[in-house]
Amino acid sequence: MIKIDCLVVGAGFSGATIAERMAAGLNLKVLVLEKRDHIGGNAADRLNDSGILIHPYGPHIFHTNSLRIREYLSRFTRWRPYEHKVLAQIDGKLVPLPFNLNTLHALFPAAEAHRLEQQLINQYGENARVPILKLRESDSENLRELADYVYRKVFLGYTTKQWGLRPEELSSSVTARVPVLINRDDRYFQDTFQAMPSAGYTALFRRMLDHPNITVRTGEDFFLSRNQIRARRIFYTGPIDAYYDYRFGRLPFRSLHFKHENISQERFQPAGTVNFPNDHDYTRCTEFKYLSGQRHPDTAIVWEYPAAEGEPYYPVPRPENESLYKRYRQLAANENNITFIGRLANYRYYNMDQAVASALSGCGVAA
Repeated sequence: MIKIDCLVVGAGFSGATIAERMAAGLNLKVLVLEKRDHIGGNAADRLNDSGILIHPYGPHIFHTNSLRIREYLSRFTRWRPYEHKVLAQIDGKLVPLPFNLNTLHALFPAAEAHRLEQQLINQYGENARVPILKLRESDSENLRELADYVYRKVFLGYTTKQWGLRPEELSSSVTARVPVLINRDDRYFQDTFQAMPSAGYTALFRRMLDHPNITVRTGEDFFLSRNQIRARRIFYTGPIDAYYDYRFGRLPFRSLHFKHENISQERFQPAGTVNFPNDHDYTRCTEFKYLSGQRHPDTAIVWEYPAAEGEPYYPVPRPENESLYKRYRQLAANENNITFIGRLANYRYYNMDQAVASALSGCGVAA
């Protein structure tokens, strides 16, 4: 029997943050169990066979408006400034996403684009972010037609592939994440801080977990080991339904399958990510050298294919799924020494900074 102050299940952003804060902030002995054979969760990166830094679980670009989260993670990494650019293939053209004034002028005849631009500015103001559903409710027939165009060409096909459902079958929170930007900012994110860990995410996690009070055991399943561990406090970052042996049924998740390729040329595409809303089975292609800034005669890309089965990536935002999750949360509320934290345990889609913020809040130890 192993006796420990704190057991952390999972070594992604949530688990690593909790472990570091328990060890360094409270001087507790911490054991981290990670079922995969590596730390870092879905954000882990590694060198491929050609020596190119890749993200095996799809691209992860760090961005935040929180100075507190930036300063906390900066203890464990230096940063390489990076502003992600995404293009979408629409009507045979590669145009910027999110849909902005540059996208408008790329897809519409000049006179019509100019007229629509002026109507957008007059109604919503410069630099506004207008959710697509709000634009569809405009008093202007021209703007409603524009909204329908963006909905059909940018949103509908991508959403149907990504979720396996039509947009109207999903929570409105999904459409709220698809704005029309009334500016010419081609960056995919508009956060005040956008950067990549200079040595990669896995190096960042190693530094977070490099503490004499922390023991990390990878390749070990919590459910197979928990009877041999006695911990004063447990932080669980895995799927909450799995913890309760799917008592009320499985919480639906969408998954992804990845096709990685190494290509014998310096560049493959004109931006970090290219989306394919209306064509092909895959949703997007990412070229990793844009993200890392690495110089190499070859390049590495990944194609993403949404899937119903596989690793849980995205909780499916539907009212009945939220109701099912709340039944599991009621069970969790009766636990004495276990805290459920993170994307899978909270059945929420968190950006990386949100995962860190949630973990800091949940463990109760200031950064």
